[in-house]
Amino acid sequence: MNVLLVEPYYGGSHKAWVDGYRDHSGHDVRVVSHDARFWKWRMHGAFLTLAREVERVIREGWVPDVILASSMMDVSAFAGAVRKVAPGVPIATYFHESQFTYPLSPADKIDFTYQMKNWASAAVADLVIFNSEYHRSVFRTEATKFLNAFPEDKHVHLVDEVMDASIVLPVGVDLTALRGDRIVSDGPPLIVWNQRWEHDKGPDELKEIVELLIERKVDFRMAMCGAVFVSVPETFAEITALLGDRLIHEGHADRGRYEEILLESSVVLSTANQEFFGIGVVEAIAAGAHPVLPNRLVYPERIAAIGADPITTVFDSPAQAADLIERVLVHPPDPALREATSQYDWSAVAPAYDEALGKLMTDDR
Repeated sequence: MNVLLVEPYYGGSHKAWVDGYRDHSGHDVRVVSHDARFWKWRMHGAFLTLAREVERVIREGWVPDVILASSMMDVSAFAGAVRKVAPGVPIATYFHESQFTYPLSPADKIDFTYQMKNWASAAVADLVIFNSEYHRSVFRTEATKFLNAFPEDKHVHLVDEVMDASIVLPVGVDLTALRGDRIVSDGPPLIVWNQRWEHDKGPDELKEIVELLIERKVDFRMAMCGAVFVSVPETFAEITALLGDRLIHEGHADRGRYEEILLESSVVLSTANQEFFGIGVVEAIAAGAHPVLPNRLVYPERIAAIGADPITTVFDSPAQAADLIERVLVHPPDPALREATSQYDWSAVAPAYDEALGKLMTDDR
């Protein structure tokens, strides 16, 4: 079967998803994409330029049986734009994230355009795929609330129909290199925080936790791995100043260095206020780090899936997070958690994608 994978934002976790599925699928997967920049413009304009790319691929003789499109564009408009060159080809939409609950940065204003594009993308797709049950549940609730605000013909009656027909497939992760031997260091235990350096990843809460650990004289080192953009909340500079020599890495790490950090880490900490799956957390646990995660978003679902004890992994306040970290740093991580992440490896996930997309060919869903 020929699967055409359409990704308007080919970078970061989106790129990892595209490459992972293409490389592990049993189908012939071709990719058309745009670079990962100008996300708002991608949401508005990528449908047309990527439809032209689809037309080019088909004219060159490769005809898709199914199209798998990322939700970082208006998939409803894309479906209209490809109708002449790919008539009858089913389109599945994969939601990495959605705009209904995405926290606004201080520089942004409320703009309902993107929520409507998300809803339209879901409403017209032949199959809607979410990366977590949490994400599907939030989408259902927030789309209903959003559509109820309109004056008439509100679409609200369609939300349950669309959501009930949707499925959940996790983001696959290549865990091969993270299955290696743990790296033992002579220095203090290492905490990794592996998120984008942006407002929605909870820098204020992270700062409070770091301050508490320092006040309590906890012996630790820290790595803050993640993409750093032109505009970074000032809190991050305050955190790095607090850490001083404890900070062994800051910002982007190439893949080899990143894997080394994870294999040495004792704890993976998140303070995110937006997380629909949690690739970095899964990677760190697969490398042997113990999770210390906020009691919100997708994290309770992820903790339950790997069989971790919420009492030792989930916090409701910075003080509780510091308590957990202190406790965890003196105990070796549970190897069972590391093994449980195998369910997210592409070797396990790709066949599920293949099966779901294959059913679109026969409409046997």
